[in-house]
Amino acid sequence: MDAREQCLRLDPKYDANGLVTAIATDARDGALLMVAHMNAAALEQTIASGEAVFWSRSRGRLWRKGEESGNVLRVRELRVDCDQDAIWLIVDPTGPACHTGARSCFYRRLADGALERVEQDA
Repeated sequence: MDAREQCLRLDPKYDANGLVTAIATDARDGALLMVAHMNAAALEQTIASGEAVFWSRSRGRLWRKGEESGNVLRVRELRVDCDQDAIWLIVDPTGPACHTGARSCFYRRLADGALERVEQDA
C-alpha cells in the first residue's frame, strides 16, 4: 500500500492537471448535489473559509460556489477517499446546488434509452 493510504495527513493525489475530483452531498439527507474539481488553492480556500471553492475548468479560475447566485455550500465535513484522489464535501447548501436551479446537478436519469427528469425535494 501507498503511504498516502495509511497516513493521517491530508496529502491529495492531484492528477496531471493539478486537479482532484470533489463530490458534494447534503448533510441533511446524503443527497448527491454536485461533482466538481479542486486544485490546491481551491482546497486551501475551502478549508480556510468553510465554504466550497472549486477550480472551474471552463472559466480557468477559482470559483466559490454561490459567488453569483448566493447559493453557497457550507462545509460541515471534508473527507478523502483511500488514496486521496477524491474529496467528499458534506455540506449545508443555502439553496439549489445546480446552476439550472435544480437542487442537485443530478436531476435526470436514463430510462428506456432516454433521459427523464427526476423530481427532487428542495
